[in-house]
Amino acid sequence: MNRRAPWVLVLPALLGLAFLVLPLAGLLLRAPWSTLGTRLARPEILDALRLSLISATLATLLCLLMGVPLAWVLGRVDFPGRRLVRALVTVPLVLPPVVGGVALLLALGRNGLAGRWLDRWFGVTLPFTTAGVVLAEAFVALPFLVISVEGAVRAADLRYEDAAATLGASRWTTFRRVTLPLIAPGVGAGAVLCWARALGEFGATITFAGNFPGRTQTMPLAVYLALENDPQAAIVLSLVLLAVSVVVLAGLRGRWVS
Repeated sequence: MNRRAPWVLVLPALLGLAFLVLPLAGLLLRAPWSTLGTRLARPEILDALRLSLISATLATLLCLLMGVPLAWVLGRVDFPGRRLVRALVTVPLVLPPVVGGVALLLALGRNGLAGRWLDRWFGVTLPFTTAGVVLAEAFVALPFLVISVEGAVRAADLRYEDAAATLGASRWTTFRRVTLPLIAPGVGAGAVLCWARALGEFGATITFAGNFPGRTQTMPLAVYLALENDPQAAIVLSLVLLAVSVVVLAGLRGRWVS
């Protein structure tokens, strides 16, 4: 049955839609389309794009390495304090990114809780390096992966794992050959969301890794810097990030969400 929505709901809904679409329309209308290719070919923009793609990909791989086992433990193992652990995992979702960067400095900086030992024993300094960019992006993006994968783990049918165990498969074989294929859509969706979040990270990156061209300056940081010196370049960089966001959303809807 076709229901007609009351105007008291339609009008605010239209205002909300306009509020979301208007800034994007402004970005598209003010874009320097005639010089877009030339601006995208500038060395500083290519360096920022290259660093963003590499760091976001490395951060996603790091999140997969840590996040899939963590999500499996949260979804399958009943242990004291599981709710507290789940709450700690989701803290970066609500934590202001700048605060996350400060926390990373206090933990992994030269005088940080773990950073001082890394510097003293191994000579490893993480702040204001490309590795610092990867760690900052992984810190803010990891919860997206864990939440997505944990949901997939909880929804997976345990009967397949029980059947594999009955047939003599070890726990590792069962996880690798049965559990992972079952949760693959959740892992894929979480990885894409994680990558997109890492690509757009700003606050934690600039606080923990700085804004050094060619070394730590990612696309969002380049947008921030270009707003002061070259607004047209900032628009071009914003268009690239917008295009990536649209591709990610389209891929999620077409391949995993549906």
